[in-house]
Amino acid sequence: MTKVLAQEDRERVSVVLVRARNPNNIGAVARAMRDFGFSALRLVSDFPIALSEARSAVDASEVLAGAQEDASLAAAVANCHLVVGTTAVGKRTQEHQLYTVADGSGLLRAALADGRRVALLFGSEKTGLSREELSHCNWIMTIPMHEMDGQRHPSMNLGQAAAVCLYELGRNTAVSSQDIDLAAAADQERLTALLAEILDESGYPPRLNSADDAQLRRLVRRMSLNPADAMTLLGMLRQILWKLRRGESAEGEPK
Repeated sequence: MTKVLAQEDRERVSVVLVRARNPNNIGAVARAMRDFGFSALRLVSDFPIALSEARSAVDASEVLAGAQEDASLAAAVANCHLVVGTTAVGKRTQEHQLYTVADGSGLLRAALADGRRVALLFGSEKTGLSREELSHCNWIMTIPMHEMDGQRHPSMNLGQAAAVCLYELGRNTAVSSQDIDLAAAADQERLTALLAEILDESGYPPRLNSADDAQLRRLVRRMSLNPADAMTLLGMLRQILWKLRRGESAEGEPK
């Protein structure tokens, strides 16, 4: 079966720009969103963004006016069930399942058809998404590009990349039948934080830096937990942490 992505589905897609610095690039993304029928723009940055300077956002003032600014990526994707990052790949070590934009868009459409909210992440113009930022993703997708010998791996301008991804997501194409029922990102993040607390409390293994948190986050997302299972696991882990902090063994006897 083929169909164009419904407007109600487009409204459940959040385009998240992480550390984007150039107002004109942000404007180009907003224009691409408007042209392909998407409106939910979220900006993650630790410095003020001069959206008034986004001169490239022709006819996309409503998208910019409604943009949500968040201090953290976790906050930006908290209400999303499926979080997908974009990458130019290159020589970067892949720690996630990688799809082409054509295949990945089919999986996104399947999630939307099931009533889920999804987030599509784009990184900064210079470095893309960092390893820690990618740890918030369930999987990643890339736009295949022509490569030439002796030249660096090709990459696209932020606005161009967003336009290609949104075109593929919204175009008239077959809808995947894959059933996707994932816990919200906020619940997956709570699981990650709770696992980190348990590891700290137990002393195994020693956790030294944020890379360990990113590894835990990827582990949780690879589980592909549905909402009910996520709640069950949260309850189990809270009980374990409570026991650890009471200084008792699982049998209730003092250590």
